[in-house]
Amino acid sequence: MLRELAEVVCELGEEVGLRSFLLPYPSAAQRVLDRMVLHCMGLGLAPPKSLPELIEWCRCTPVGDRPFEVPPALVFPDAALVDRNGLLPTRTCLELASAGAEGGPEKTARVLLSELAGRCGSMERFHKSRRFLALNPVVRHGDRFQRSWSKEIWSRVKDLYRPVPESLTVEGTLLRCGTCRLPALLGGRRVPDQGAVSGPDTWCEGESCPDGIPMELIRTTDGVLLLDRPLRAFLSLPFRLERAVLADLDRAAVGYQTLPDELSAYRLEGAGLPVRQLHIHDRVQPALLAERFSGATGPVLVVVPEGLAGVVRYRNAFTQALSAPEQVLLTGPGDLVARLRGERAFDETEMRGEGSAQSDADPA
Repeated sequence: MLRELAEVVCELGEEVGLRSFLLPYPSAAQRVLDRMVLHCMGLGLAPPKSLPELIEWCRCTPVGDRPFEVPPALVFPDAALVDRNGLLPTRTCLELASAGAEGGPEKTARVLLSELAGRCGSMERFHKSRRFLALNPVVRHGDRFQRSWSKEIWSRVKDLYRPVPESLTVEGTLLRCGTCRLPALLGGRRVPDQGAVSGPDTWCEGESCPDGIPMELIRTTDGVLLLDRPLRAFLSLPFRLERAVLADLDRAAVGYQTLPDELSAYRLEGAGLPVRQLHIHDRVQPALLAERFSGATGPVLVVVPEGLAGVVRYRNAFTQALSAPEQVLLTGPGDLVARLRGERAFDETEMRGEGSAQSDADPA
């Protein structure tokens, strides 16, 4: 039920207008509201009276609390489906909606990229188009008149962009995070000005970007287009990490080839490598990430941002969720080349996260 709720929250967050919160509700939203009402009645709890009230529950109630009570082995219990400041779906929400056989937003991102590859006709054109998407989650009307603009690439990717949803604007303005370059909002949905900087009460789709970074203000959203949220979350967000990892592989003279039907996965080439598959992800819920490798015949190396790889709580949750932990290795980019060269081995103590002085605070 929570995965279905997460899917509905994600779909509502992508609506250009806000009509979905008025009666009659979309059928999927009405269905999950009905299920939650029955669930609460079975628990002896007062049920939500409307879809807006249910969304407010998703903002104020961690997923580990009643009535959600998600097992801590699946999702960190202090996570929420809706961000308190941004009032929009969290990354946890997108990752939970992507879990299971249906695949949700992550599957949507993979399908969209697969269709793009078919339109491109060659790997070279596909990689250029994919790079454009990753680097341009926001496209302004004026961008199309720049000398560097490629009409050829735009003709292949323009169908993957949408008008800016009302939920991401304040009085017709749009903010972009100065770090992840994705949409952002000030706390309390204040009207931004040119001097806005990130802080503890701001929200951006990256969720973990540092404070004190100047934000970009787009004063009018007329002619502004946003990349589909699944591609922003599962392609644009981890792209900085992907570029850094591939640059390290190039410097180490390790060959790699893109794995088809994956988002950021590569087959490694070279003599004496202890692993042959490399997957690059930026995910806040490690158990859900581990679920993707339940059928791994390995060995597989999974690279996540350094700030996540160094958190004991994150590593433990990832390892404990694996069906074959000896086949899937987790690392940050800092140790990647040493791992590949066998200069630093994964041992059982490290995989359990013992003996580390790192904080076990929630990385999200």
